[in-house]
Amino acid sequence: MKKAYPGINIQWPISELILSGSKTVETRTYPIPEKYLNMDLVMIETPGPNGKFKARAVAIIKFTKAVKYASKDHFYRDFNRHFVKPDSSWAWDESKPKWGWELVIVKNIRPQEITSKRGIVFTKECFVS
Repeated sequence: MKKAYPGINIQWPISELILSGSKTVETRTYPIPEKYLNMDLVMIETPGPNGKFKARAVAIIKFTKAVKYASKDHFYRDFNRHFVKPDSSWAWDESKPKWGWELVIVKNIRPQEITSKRGIVFTKECFVS
């Protein structure tokens, strides 16, 4: 039976770090909308510029907390949880705030292609079995 969840897009290969359990903080330039805290979401693995696959649902995850990084030093002290390198396109940028969304994997699922239109932030209904 399929169930509908909101979804969040996460680019490959970053998604692989989450699936392995290494990456426990997703970074963004905005706080997670409060209604999505502690809610099961589908992690949609997107191919990014180098992936050779179509967007797919790969796990059910949950964001448990969001923290605004106070400084570049604060951000990089948390490297072992977010894995964003200084030369990454997601690196610290003084002109934008940086948030860390703590996450847990609720369960891995068999990869399922997502064919519906995906938004940049959240997909409203992702049907997965």
